[in-house]
Amino acid sequence: MSSLVDIHGVASVSKHHLVWLGAGVVCVCFFSLLSLSVGAGEYGAADALAYYFSAINPSEHMIMVMDTLRLPRTLCALMVGVSLSLAASLLQSATRNPLAEPGLLGVNAGAVLGLVTGLTYFGVESAQGYLVWSGLGALTGNIVVLLVGHVMGKSSPLKLILVGVAMNATFGGISSFILLSHQVVLDQFRFWNLGSLAAADMASMAMVSPFMLAAVVLTFLLARQLTMMQLGEQQARSLGINTHWVRIGVLLASTLFTACAISVAGPISFVGFLAAYCARMVEPVRLSLQVVFSALFGVCFIMAADILARWMIQPYEMPNGVLLAMIGAPVLIGVVRRGGFRSLLAVK
Repeated sequence: MSSLVDIHGVASVSKHHLVWLGAGVVCVCFFSLLSLSVGAGEYGAADALAYYFSAINPSEHMIMVMDTLRLPRTLCALMVGVSLSLAASLLQSATRNPLAEPGLLGVNAGAVLGLVTGLTYFGVESAQGYLVWSGLGALTGNIVVLLVGHVMGKSSPLKLILVGVAMNATFGGISSFILLSHQVVLDQFRFWNLGSLAAADMASMAMVSPFMLAAVVLTFLLARQLTMMQLGEQQARSLGINTHWVRIGVLLASTLFTACAISVAGPISFVGFLAAYCARMVEPVRLSLQVVFSALFGVCFIMAADILARWMIQPYEMPNGVLLAMIGAPVLIGVVRRGGFRSLLAVK
């Protein structure tokens, strides 16, 4: 009975969901305050609260630290966490593979190749150029992922990951070949490729935010159809779902999410996998709820990683992509060893 209620999209939100939702919002607020309190400058949580919510007369140094360094990083973590986690949720639902994630499947590597092409041969320097060229590369990667996922169905989650490994190697090899032939571009590209929020700026985020918001709206429009598609292609079509248009919508939304995240922070892997995996544990069926929890988990994970990156090796900092890979890779190995993906497939 609950499945039928879910399919028609009229299921109520349970107390269990409300508890997790409240906890997620509290965690996001806590990590946001902590992010505004950690980093360059001798300003802690009390100073951050006083600066943003009280009528104080801040010094020029405090204005620079808060508005130029910390606030952009915090907002960038929010944007990147939401984008990568929702992209992973969409890809997992469309391919019916709970291990799917832009970084693991080669979508990030495709976006990097697209950006390398733009940097090398077209002199791209603006945020708009980063978005366009990374978007073209992500589109290529997403097309391959969705085609392979459609052919494989849910028969073998690990096969799709192997395809992603091959795509990562192919796109990465081509990117390296181009970069090694152009030393200036390599110097410009090197730190960005590790994935970091350190270079976040308000202008770039303001430029990409409309595209991210459009992808969020599209995600919620697709949620009901994608939930029904978990029953299978034939059943979804019998319920009036045009599966081809749904996949095109997933392709567009996941491409926009990946391009937005990569254009402002570089390629960061495992955030989407970790967030979507945790969201499925909270709500295994309805995508409309999964994406909400996935976004909350994604923001918390990347904010926590960014705070650790700034704190661990002060006065220097570790790239966020490296830190998240160190955490995410063992989790992925553990999930595969325990066969945790099988239980998630079983709920469908």
